[in-house]
Amino acid sequence: MEIALLHHVTLTVTDLDRSKQFYHEILGLKEIARPPFPFPGAWFEIGDAQHLHLIVHDDATFRAPGKGIDTRDVHFAVRVPSYKRALEFLRGKGYREGSDDRDFRRMEVKPRPTAGYPQIYIIDPDRHVIEINADALD
Repeated sequence: MEIALLHHVTLTVTDLDRSKQFYHEILGLKEIARPPFPFPGAWFEIGDAQHLHLIVHDDATFRAPGKGIDTRDVHFAVRVPSYKRALEFLRGKGYREGSDDRDFRRMEVKPRPTAGYPQIYIIDPDRHVIEINADALD
């Protein structure tokens, strides 16, 4: 088997409108057409061939309530062209370092991590961890 690319990531959400707003306003994703599934959801485009699928599911699995950013927990990563611009954008949206774990606008900043590329970690409204990284520190 040869895998050509990662096609999509699916996340379960509790409030579809709130999550759609987050993924559009914070990550800048464009919502795209979705097949008429018999359950609520939304699809977003990432790059040319990848998607993020959000679904409302009554028996969904979520991270523990109140759990903050844990960089070793389940997460997905997106690559940005400029670490500096991503950091400035998030700060402009009210994100900050060192705030309480319960704060949805908390971010963990790792400009020189072991992985070799600069990283920013945030959580979405349902506490899914998102890594934002860049090829190099600018």
